[in-house]
Amino acid sequence: MPEVVDKVREFNRFYTRVVGLLRPDLAGSQFGLTEARVLFEVAHSNGATASDLRRELGLDAGYLSRILGSFTTAGLVDRERCGEDGRRQIIRLTDAGRRAFADLDRLQVEAIHALLAPLDEPHRQELVTSMGRVRRALGGPRAHPDVVIRPPRPGDLGWVVERHGARYAAEYGWDVTFEALVARVVADFAERGDAQREAGWIAERDGERIGCVFCTTTDRSDTAQLRLLLVEPSARGFGVGTRLVDECLRFAKRAGYTRITLWTNDVLLAARRIYEHAGFECDRREAHHSFGQDLVGEYWSRTLR
Repeated sequence: MPEVVDKVREFNRFYTRVVGLLRPDLAGSQFGLTEARVLFEVAHSNGATASDLRRELGLDAGYLSRILGSFTTAGLVDRERCGEDGRRQIIRLTDAGRRAFADLDRLQVEAIHALLAPLDEPHRQELVTSMGRVRRALGGPRAHPDVVIRPPRPGDLGWVVERHGARYAAEYGWDVTFEALVARVVADFAERGDAQREAGWIAERDGERIGCVFCTTTDRSDTAQLRLLLVEPSARGFGVGTRLVDECLRFAKRAGYTRITLWTNDVLLAARRIYEHAGFECDRREAHHSFGQDLVGEYWSRTLR
């Protein structure tokens, strides 16, 4: 833990320097950082009160009052009494305030463009993805993810193998033989390259891969197989797995299959709930020792109409 604390402090010092470069006054604005934050909140609220701003920004009441007083004197904000409670005042930007905020916003965008200019597009995307990871890891708000479901691109298949190996080892203690199995499934899929009868999908949020699923052929020409469903823990609870399975079922129907099967294990409770919700039924169960564990395998299927 001491090493981790030192790394966090080191990152904090670095990030403070970066944020300092983006301060509104350094970007050419008349406002300081706290003033800019207050102006931003007023601009994006539908009529905020001083209490709302104090709670959102974590500011001392007296300090906030002085900032709002200076904004009022400068003609940037208006205050009107709240109809429900005459003791409270609604704070809104004036026309001059909206112009000032527009200038501030433009200067901030230009400062960020200058900061990102030395980075190429892949590194910019990596930066945004890493920011999202930090925010989620430190308890940022769990907004509903804006998820994109897309076909695999170069590099995705390696990610599928790596994430299956890492996730199943962490959550279920499965050994490297499971990762080897996934690697064979993925390699066979890539080598066949049968786009008419097989497909895969990657779920992506803010440039970060968060899930996958595949539809492959079987020995029976009328039967497909759903394989390698995975959703990262950070994206669970938002219906990503359901969307991936639905995409697989739609493709299987379009490809002319009349039945689809899958193999899972009884310890995979979340996946089993998704399969059951999608209309699959468990046909049979059998005990086996695989991936370093004693497991109960399950064979599920459903018709495609």
